[in-house]
Amino acid sequence: MSADIPTVLIVDGYNVLNAWKGLLSQKSLSEAREDLIHALSDYSGYTGEQVMIVFDAWKSERTDRSIEQVPSTVSVIYTRKGETADHYIERMCDELSERASYGRIVLRVATSDSLEQTITMGRGAIRISARELLRMIEEVRHPQEVKVRPVTARTGGGTIMDHLPEETRRQLEKMRLGNDQDG
Repeated sequence: MSADIPTVLIVDGYNVLNAWKGLLSQKSLSEAREDLIHALSDYSGYTGEQVMIVFDAWKSERTDRSIEQVPSTVSVIYTRKGETADHYIERMCDELSERASYGRIVLRVATSDSLEQTITMGRGAIRISARELLRMIEEVRHPQEVKVRPVTARTGGGTIMDHLPEETRRQLEKMRLGNDQDG
């Protein structure tokens, strides 16, 4: 993946909040939302990714959808009554899928909803679980505690090989190349 290809990260806000252990039990829903928005703003500032955080107003009385720009790289979307975050995310994936398929953007969706992951992957997005996103946020916030690994378009968050020590990767690659030469 080239460093100059922009990345768009769409986040299912309440899904990620539910994965953030302890946060909802300690704070009001409004405070928890603000903490997530702040954490993703930090993340966006560090990674340069365009982030869209979608909060569902499906059962609320909100008649209009609202979109707020936090910093210039983060949009906070509150859906309107009767509209789920999943539906909004799917529509955004539809709108961005052609650009993603031509390699003009990297499109990623953060949710732990397996059906939503399947639907958005079918529309060209790379799936990231809510827990994986939270780990990535922590890596950005506390780099001295965790080694940050770059996310690639191919892996979406890393493969087993990415987690192996360099020497082990070299040995495995040498074995792979040796087998290719034998066949």
